[in-house]
Amino acid sequence: MPASILIVDDEKHTREGLQQALEEDYDVYVARNADEAFNLMEEEPFEVVLTDLRMAGKSGMKVIDRALSLRNRPVCIMMTAYGSVESAVEAMKRGAFDFLTKPVNLEQLELLIQRALKSRHMEEENRQLHQRLDEKFSFESFVGESGALRAVIEKVKLVAPSKATILIGGETGTGKELVAQSIHQNSDRAKGPFVVVHCAALPPTLLESELFGHEKGAFTGATERRIGRFEAADGGTLFLDEIAEIDQTTQVKLLRFLEQRTFERVGGMKPMHVDVRLVAATNRSLEEMVAEGDFREDLFYRLNVVRIDIPSLKERKEDIPALLTHFIHHYSRENRVPPVVLEPGAMQLLINYEWPGNVRELRNFAENIVILHRGKRVTEHDLDPKFRGETLPARSGAGDVPVTNPHSVEENEKKILRNALREAHGNRSKAARLMGISRRTLHRKLAQWPELDVVDRK
Repeated sequence: MPASILIVDDEKHTREGLQQALEEDYDVYVARNADEAFNLMEEEPFEVVLTDLRMAGKSGMKVIDRALSLRNRPVCIMMTAYGSVESAVEAMKRGAFDFLTKPVNLEQLELLIQRALKSRHMEEENRQLHQRLDEKFSFESFVGESGALRAVIEKVKLVAPSKATILIGGETGTGKELVAQSIHQNSDRAKGPFVVVHCAALPPTLLESELFGHEKGAFTGATERRIGRFEAADGGTLFLDEIAEIDQTTQVKLLRFLEQRTFERVGGMKPMHVDVRLVAATNRSLEEMVAEGDFREDLFYRLNVVRIDIPSLKERKEDIPALLTHFIHHYSRENRVPPVVLEPGAMQLLINYEWPGNVRELRNFAENIVILHRGKRVTEHDLDPKFRGETLPARSGAGDVPVTNPHSVEENEKKILRNALREAHGNRSKAARLMGISRRTLHRKLAQWPELDVVDRK
């Protein structure tokens, strides 16, 4: 469907000439004055309004003001004589996309309309994206009705509009990043960037540069200047996940930013000023780390202005049925398969299970059961033995052999990890999903037990 354009000009020759030039490619309407344009804009949703500045009666400035006040705003282009360029610039300050001087160059006009339409489509895509983000991270998007979850939501509602630095605590997999994104999306920074840094995923030698950027030649390999995450988050929110993992040098620079709102790039001397709200998260006790000398006390107090602790899934078991239903329907739609039905016995086992991986583990379970059972009714006997409190079978070349005399908890955990790696043919991401844990947790386990990381990869 061709784009719709409204041409507003009180000169008949100009008006009809432009209409003839454009009507082959566009759906063109014309108006002789501002009042006719107002009536047409009430009746039709135009994508581009092309208006003369000086007309009998109301000026083109009034046309632009009215067009930009509409809910479905068109892109406005001003036409003006050479002596009125200053007025055209004023129109751009009020929201017009661009201007042309008369007599209009048709080739230039075509290019300008194409640019205007492209700009409008990008604005519409951004608007729809923000709308989807608002819906995804609205307070209604939190699944569950437990008192523990409601308390978190009420706190998020209170702190989101503020400028306060926020520290989010909670076990791995509880949804700390979701809460941080919700804080951002419900603040006056929602249209700014939301930048995430997983501090544990970067070695100390790279983390400082990743956060604060570096100057050319700051270190070996720094072949050009690079902006860091603080600069990328200017006007928005910077979320530092696993803040407990940052080294002492980075802690000092982070403290300086929180105190003075300035920082320097690595290898630089010029103070950089950015408008960034900081939200940090940790699954460790920073208080204990301060007591042990591993985390700066002054930085802890700067981060801990507002504290939000996310309850583990075992602390809000009443939310498990709603979460399972939510994720089962989500993955059913995503995979275009019928949703499974959990029988009461199966549901009760899932409610009683401890869910050490929290919501992340539950979500992975839902995806797994949707794909493997495809619309079937799932009984307690269809569930993995771990949900029934049974020890997982150890694998051998002859098949699955139940572990009848389990050793220590650590030995059983090693067996489960070894089995997952074998089943995943050494693919760590897949093994982590099979175990219902994060890839980072799996890496920590392998660092603890390096002898397990010897599975052949296919």
